[in-house]
Amino acid sequence: MRVNYRFAALVVPLALSMVGCSSEVEPTKSVEADGSTSPEVKKSERAKPVTAEDFLDRAEEAMAAEDGWTFAVKGAENLVFQGRASTASYQATIRRTQDPAAIHSSGSVVSKGKRKPEEIFVIDGTEYVNEGRGSWKHGPVSDPDMKNKVEDPVAAIAEFRKYVQESGDDVTLTKEGGKVRLQVRSGSQKLSEVRDRAFVQKAIRELKPTLKQLQKAGVSATEDQLTLSRLEETLTLDPETYRVESHRFRFGFLIPYGGQDITFGQDVNEENRGVFVGVIELPAGVN
Repeated sequence: MRVNYRFAALVVPLALSMVGCSSEVEPTKSVEADGSTSPEVKKSERAKPVTAEDFLDRAEEAMAAEDGWTFAVKGAENLVFQGRASTASYQATIRRTQDPAAIHSSGSVVSKGKRKPEEIFVIDGTEYVNEGRGSWKHGPVSDPDMKNKVEDPVAAIAEFRKYVQESGDDVTLTKEGGKVRLQVRSGSQKLSEVRDRAFVQKAIRELKPTLKQLQKAGVSATEDQLTLSRLEETLTLDPETYRVESHRFRFGFLIPYGGQDITFGQDVNEENRGVFVGVIELPAGVN
């Protein structure tokens, strides 16, 4: 989840208390079906998927077969030091289309007991954001500040393909309970030892805005001094249709400060709510 910019306010109360202490997703590639054979015949003729990449191929095809999708997203983030905690939560409904490629996210952030609405559009490579009831701001989706704001659950297919290609041993494949799950995991390790892994780099990107705010508040720790306390990312597919059912990403970091650790964690879950049939367009007056 690109929630840390949404949740930036949660850092402020904790960061201020410490000052006085002395002690980007590329869209998935559509796969066109050969019009000479019906999908039903093709499905029966093809061998069943076996490897992680096989399942990702089928997932990519299944998600590309529809014009659009709707996802429900829920996320939580927390920052804890010496028993003092700042927490925030996020929820949104995301609709995405493939031709033309566009995303519309409508949701809200709850922090310090206050709820703030947020609406995002991604159209033609530009991201438009309205946080609260203020004016819209926009920028290229490749901009890190913008990229961290938006979710594209279908892009998880391409992300997992990268994990497999980088190091297939990192990705586990399980088929149980009527589900197909691809997963990457990491236990507690020094960040310097695993930072080159693609799925760890994703967590680092989520951490950076918060770490910058902490450093401004007097926390001198750099990335090389951090510990990745946990990481788990799971992509769940329907075993019959191979559609993405859900995507979950959760992780935690330990940030040394004053002989103790500040803990930072994030947990985001995206659930497929079905096919979206419609057009995504900017509201009147937004440009």
